[in-house]
Amino acid sequence: MIAVIQRVLESAVTIEGKLKSNIGIGLLVLLGIEESDGKEDLEWLTKKIVNLRIFPDEQGVMNKSLLEINGELLLVSQFTLHASTKKGNRPSYIKAARPEIALPLYEQAITALELELGKSIGTGTFGADMKVSLVNDGPVTLIMDTKNKV
Repeated sequence: MIAVIQRVLESAVTIEGKLKSNIGIGLLVLLGIEESDGKEDLEWLTKKIVNLRIFPDEQGVMNKSLLEINGELLLVSQFTLHASTKKGNRPSYIKAARPEIALPLYEQAITALELELGKSIGTGTFGADMKVSLVNDGPVTLIMDTKNKV
């Protein structure tokens, strides 16, 4: 799994002109799932996301987690994170999981993140054409890949 994690002041997902989800201060997480991903990847990533110390403390130092600030989270599936651009100019998405594998893992990620945070999270709609807006705070943007845990 690859996650692009952005610290935001606000973020929203719109589908066909209708607001699907929006959050205030917290994290926008774009999640790419590949064929070889499984439960271990999911557990490692969700724990890491909610505990990342990337929010400012009283001295302005990035020292607090999403849990500690009681922030919000918006999770959006994004298969294009697994694009290969090595050959030619048209990206290949061969590593991206097929919907029958990716959708259940995406739904499990929603459940796991809600359990870790102790509250509901915002989501996109799997497979939909979404418009994602955000105000990146910092800017702080991290990329995490469960295949590079060590």
